[in-house]
Amino acid sequence: MWWPIWGKKTPKTTPKEAILRMRENLRILEKREAHLDERISKELETAKSNATKNKAAAMAALKRKKLLEDQLEKINSTRMTLETQMMAIESANVNLETLNAMRQGTDAMKTIHKDMSIEKVDQTMDEIRDQMDLANEVSAAISQPELLGLGANDSELLEELELLEQEQLDKQLLNAERPPVSAVKNPTKPVFVQEEEEEDAELAELRESMGLTN
Repeated sequence: MWWPIWGKKTPKTTPKEAILRMRENLRILEKREAHLDERISKELETAKSNATKNKAAAMAALKRKKLLEDQLEKINSTRMTLETQMMAIESANVNLETLNAMRQGTDAMKTIHKDMSIEKVDQTMDEIRDQMDLANEVSAAISQPELLGLGANDSELLEELELLEQEQLDKQLLNAERPPVSAVKNPTKPVFVQEEEEEDAELAELRESMGLTN
């Protein structure tokens, strides 16, 4: 003999399952509405066709049409109730999913901040500043002239090097100002003497071309 198990809890219906069940019921109600609309139309045609020749048949058709219309109205009300409840469940389900996402975000932030505090952040920033100061000190130490073999006692060598550099610059300036040798026709004669000789030669050539030579 089978005995019922008392106290057994019915498994809870999830929002998704409830919405699927309601949509299925709505499809059934819509089919029922279409069927009733079709029957109402047929009863109305029967009443019209018997209105003059068979009033009893026409009256019976109108009564059946009235009953069908009452059923259709009830189904419409039921469908409206289901649609309203389904929209409410969908909205509540969206709110639940949003709340769960926000909770997960909060848990993630708690996990991130678990090993983080203002004191640890300040300590880390102080360590970064110390390392930056150390890096600057190392750079300054590397750039010291002592590492190149030039100490405080090498000032005389630096002065001698500066004199040599100035001497080379002076030579370069003198070479730049001196005209090239090819520009001087006869370096043994002064420039003004060369110009006078050129003028005399041009004048003699002109007199010869005019027939004035002796």
